[in-house]
Amino acid sequence: MAKVANDGAPVMLTSGASGRINALFSLRVWRSLWLLINAFFLIFVLPFRERRRCMAPPESAEKGGGAREERPSAPPGKVVRVPVGMVPRKSAVDKEVAARRAAAIKRVVEESGGEDSLREFSMFVSSRGDTIFTQSWTPVKIQLRGVVVILHGLNEHSGRYSDFAKKLNANGLKVYGMDWIGHGGSDGLHAYVPSLDYAVNDMKMFLSKVLAENPKVPCFCFGHSTGGAIILKAVLDPKVEKRVAGVVLTSPAVGVQPSHPIFAVLAPVFAFLLPRFQLSAANKMGVAVCRDPAALLAKYSDPLVFTGSIRRNLSRLTVPFLVLHGTDDSVTDPEASRKLHREASSADKAIELYDGCLHDLLFEPEKEEVVKCIITWLNARL
Repeated sequence: MAKVANDGAPVMLTSGASGRINALFSLRVWRSLWLLINAFFLIFVLPFRERRRCMAPPESAEKGGGAREERPSAPPGKVVRVPVGMVPRKSAVDKEVAARRAAAIKRVVEESGGEDSLREFSMFVSSRGDTIFTQSWTPVKIQLRGVVVILHGLNEHSGRYSDFAKKLNANGLKVYGMDWIGHGGSDGLHAYVPSLDYAVNDMKMFLSKVLAENPKVPCFCFGHSTGGAIILKAVLDPKVEKRVAGVVLTSPAVGVQPSHPIFAVLAPVFAFLLPRFQLSAANKMGVAVCRDPAALLAKYSDPLVFTGSIRRNLSRLTVPFLVLHGTDDSVTDPEASRKLHREASSADKAIELYDGCLHDLLFEPEKEEVVKCIITWLNARL
C-alpha cells in the first residue's frame, strides 16, 4: 500500500524508484558494496604507488664516446597514472549508446509507413553537447488540432508510448517524444542521470523546437512518473508556463516515501561515493508496475528499458492540469497527487484515482478507460 505523505512537509519531486531500496538489505548486496568500497580506495591509492617509476632516469653519455639518443623532454608538471581499467569506459559507453540508438531508429523506421500515423525520428544537441533522441507521430488523415509532448518515466523511453501516441493522432493531436539523458536513443550511461536538471533543460529546449514547428496550435505536455516531475519543474518557469495549454500527469513522482528510514541517510552517501552504482535487484521485476502480464513482459524484455530532489512550492503551479494515479501504486505516492491537486493554484485542475491500479496506468487492464479520460480532457481544451 502507498504511504500517506504528511501535509506539513514540503513536497519532494523524486526519481520514483525509492521503493526498490529494499534490495540494499540483502547480504549479497552488502558483500558487493564492500568490494566496491575496496575498489574505490584502490583507485585513489594506485596513482600514488611507486611514483619514482614515473620519473625519467638521469641522462648519461654512452660509454666509448658514442652519440646519445635525443628524446623530447616532457613538460614540467605532475605525472598522473590512470588505472588501466578506467581507460576503456568511455568507449564502452559509446558503443552501448550506439546500440541503443540503432535499436530506437530501427523501431521508428519499421513503423514509419502507417496508414493513419506517420512516425519519424530526429536528434538535437543539448547545451551540454549531448545528442538527444526524439521522435514524432503525425496524424495522416485528420486535420491537426494540437500537439502533445511526451516525457517518459525513469528507466523507460519514448517509444513505449507509441500506441498511446497513435490514439492521440486519431483525435487530431500530433505527438512528440523525447528520450532524456541516459535513456532510449540518447547519449549517456544507461539510466544514469547526473542531474535531473539536465532533463529539465533538455525538455525546455525540445519544447521550444516543437512550438516553433507548430506555432498556430495549442501545446500540451504529458509526463509519467519522473517525467511528470520534470514537466512540473519546467512549467514552474513562467516563460514555459505561458506557452503550454495544459499538462497531463500519470503517477507523478511528487512524493515518494523511502521504504526504510535509513534510506534518507544512505542515499546521499551512495550518491557521493558510488553515483553510477546500479543495484541488480532493482533492475528486475521485483516492484510490480502494472497487473497486465503481457505488458510487464514487454517492458522488462525491452532492451531500451533499463532493467537496472527537487523541493518546490507547488502552490506556484497555475497551468491547467489533469493528474491520474492508481491507489495501489507502490512506486510513487497517490497521496502526493492528492496534495498536488489540493495545493496547486491552478483554476483548471482535475484528479482521477483508479482503485486497485498500480504505477503504469497506460499499461494496466484499465488502460482504455485511462486513455479515454485523457483524450476527453484534452479535447475539452482544444
